[in-house]
Formats: sequence, structure tokens, C-alpha cells
Amino acid sequence: MKEISLSLDNLDELFSETLDQAQTAAAKTLFLKKLAESSHRFYGGKMQTLPKAGVFGFNWFNVWYTPGVSQISTTIRDNNQSSWELSNRGNLVAVVSDSTRVLGDGNCTPPGGLGVMEGKAFLMKYLGGIDATAVCMDSRNEQGEHDPDAIIEFVKRLQPSFGAVNLEDISQPNCYKVLDTLREECEIPVWHDDAQGTACVTLAGLINALKVAEKKMEEVRIVMLGAGASNATIARIIIKAGGNPENMIIFDSKGSLHAGREDIRADSRFYRKWDLCLKTNPKKIPTVEEAIKGADVLIALSKPGPDTVKPEWISSMAPKSIVFACANPVPEIYPYAAKEAGAFIVATGRGDFPNQVNNSVGFPGILKGALLVRAGKISDGMTIAAAESLASFAEKRGIGPDNIIATMDETGVFPYEAADVALQAMKEGLARLSLTREEIYAAAERDIKEARELTRMMIDGGYIQQPPQEMLQEAFEWALARLE
Repeated sequence: MKEISLSLDNLDELFSETLDQAQTAAAKTLFLKKLAESSHRFYGGKMQTLPKAGVFGFNWFNVWYTPGVSQISTTIRDNNQSSWELSNRGNLVAVVSDSTRVLGDGNCTPPGGLGVMEGKAFLMKYLGGIDATAVCMDSRNEQGEHDPDAIIEFVKRLQPSFGAVNLEDISQPNCYKVLDTLREECEIPVWHDDAQGTACVTLAGLINALKVAEKKMEEVRIVMLGAGASNATIARIIIKAGGNPENMIIFDSKGSLHAGREDIRADSRFYRKWDLCLKTNPKKIPTVEEAIKGADVLIALSKPGPDTVKPEWISSMAPKSIVFACANPVPEIYPYAAKEAGAFIVATGRGDFPNQVNNSVGFPGILKGALLVRAGKISDGMTIAAAESLASFAEKRGIGPDNIIATMDETGVFPYEAADVALQAMKEGLARLSLTREEIYAAAERDIKEARELTRMMIDGGYIQQPPQEMLQEAFEWALARLE
């Protein structure tokens, strides 16, 4: 058997030597999980803190700390806004979670979210040139219930140390109240990546998929499987971007959303879902099988598959159908199966398949743009501007059925997106600084380049060690054994 390359770019070839398509997809998932565990043990996590200032002699300790630092404290005391220039606050994001809805794994206890939050911080630094800190907090009250007010209070109190907050993996319905309250009451941007981030990249992919399929946003029929924070926000943003809510049918675990869903209306915590009940599915179509017949688009963010979405559903869709199967870590249907059933364009949340609709091409650029102009919030308008920016970037370099959105290795997409988001913030009066597009782009590009070059220097210098080949091979053999 050939060795697994350190880049991991030959996994499909190695697994497919002995496995069929379905087994290969399953084996890759197992391999990546096992390698994640062993490599996180090897490195002790994936983030560390390093200074950005130098020590050029002993007395520099007295500059960075006492007595020199007293001048910094009193200057910020007299003008809190100077904290943006005199500290790292202007480029620092808190990645906050209570770990109650971690990817597809549910409630993982407060520290259980650290892997994902560190991952967010990792991507912010490498892709967006942003420093970020993973902060997993305990939202339980004395009765052991997860209290959204605890998260709200926590975030409000940490504001002075950060330039923005990225909320992550907070279960519904708490996530709605947490985001909507903090967006309005905080002085810094509060971004919920599971909701706003997923909506942004999904809209970007949909814009280009519709172009490739030669269909119009305002005309297509859309079925959405799943009505959690992600899909509820995707629906809301698609409507704001020109989608027709009367052509949209959304399903949660109890059936379709419509004005007759008294269970949703009766629970005020689900106000976002109730709003969609009033706007969508006017005919009250009850089943997925009926709703999906002749539909143009399926957007699934529901139960990880691969059997959640049935091939026969896709076969009943309109010609040139578009399928987004974005559950993690396993899509609701594998791309090859969706294509065999007749789908024209298939997207997932995974990078080992074509058309990865993943938040990672969104939040680094969005947060960078907001930070560079010191925006007070990230509005729906900024979210849509980011989606249109992502779509535009991809279209300029060429799009097709298997290439509808930019990928994480296209470095240029992040400063491009940051500039468009920052301009929209200025347009809406949400920015504290006024910069030109060229200035924003250059600043973002510089910080991203420096972050990547620093990482490469640390690898070349041996400060970041390469994982041993044995670790990769063990994960490969473990995945094969689990399939037997």
C-alpha cells in the first residue's frame, strides 16, 4: 500500500483501491476523526499565544510592563477608544460557546466545545489574519438548565477586552435570544457563525448555482430540510436577498412550517421559526415527498446522513436541480448518490467533495472587514454583502456545476470579502472609521500574508513539528478496520 501523503491529497485514491464509493466516503470520515484525535494529542491542541512586540534588551521588559505600561493604563482610562490603538483589542475576537450544540454531536459539556472553538481561532488567524481566543462557558443555572441570559451577561462583561465576538454551537431556541439581544446591546460586533455565517455562505453558493443552472432567485421553488438556527437564518437571509417566501417550504422534526403550527406559535422562544411559519408554505403542504416534487432547490441542514435525504426525492425534483446537503460530519446524502438520482449541482459542508459550502470562507473575511472599520455590529445587509462578494469572487475566476464557490485555499477571497463587508458597514453608518476599499483590502491582505508566512517559518524552523508518518498510517488502518 502507498503511503498517505502529508497533504492528505491522496486519500480518495488509497481508499478506493479496495472500497466502493459509499465505503470510501465513510472511511474518509472515520480516518479524519481518528487523525484529529491523535494529532490534537500530538500537538496539545492547535493554538498558542506569541508576542507581537520584541525584547531588544533588558529594559524593554520595563516598557512592556511596569513602570512604562502605567502610561497605557491611564491613557485608556481617560479615553476608552484608545484601547483600539494601544492594545491588540482591534484585531482580537472571542469565540464564545456553551457547547450545547457542537456540530452534529449535540451537548458536549462546556469544555467539550474547545476543539471546535480552537479550530475557529485557528482559521481566523490563518485565513483572516485575526487573533482569536476560545472561550467555552457554563450557561447552566442553579436548576441545571441552560440559561440564555447567562451567555448574554457573560458576553456583555467581556466586551472591553475584544474587538468582536463569534458565538458558536449554542442550542436553539437559546441561540435566537442570545444573538438578537447582543447584536443590539453590545458596542462591538456579535456574530453567530452557525446562523449568520452558514446563511452567508449558503446564499453565496446559491447565487452562483442559480447562475450556472440559469434560474432566478425570485422564481425558484426551495425546500429546506431542518429548521434549526442555521436553516432558519438561511431562509430569512434568502428572503431578504430576493427569494419568494411563498415558494419556500421548510421542515422541522415535526413536519412542515406553516401558519397552522400552533406548537411553534405557543412557544415565544421560537419567534424566528414562527415568523417563517407566517411567511412560507401558504398551501400548508405537509410532507417532504409532496413538497419536493418539481422543486428547484433542496437545502438540508438536518440529521447527518447519508440516508436522511432519499434518492427518490431528488429524482422528483425539477430539471437542473440544486442540492445542498450540508450536515456535518456526514452529509444527508453523498454527492455521488445525489448525482445518480439526477441532481445537477450538489454541495456539502466538506472539503473532500466538490462545492464545499463551508463557513470558513465567510467568517474570516467578514470579521476582518468589521474589525478594520471598527463596526459596532454586523447587520443582515453586511451578511448579504459578504455573500454577494463571495459569489462575485468565484464568478470572476470561473464557475461551473462542480465549482460554485471559492475555497479556503484561495487566499485572495478573504481581503476581497473584507473590503466589501467594511464598505457596507460604512454605507449603513455602522463603522467608526472611514477607509477606502483599497486601504481595507491592503490591510487585510497584509495581515493574512503575515499570518501564513509566520506559520510557514515556524514549520520550516521546527517549532511546529510534522506529524509522524506512523500516525497517519495508524489512522488509515483504524478506519479500514472499523468498516469490516
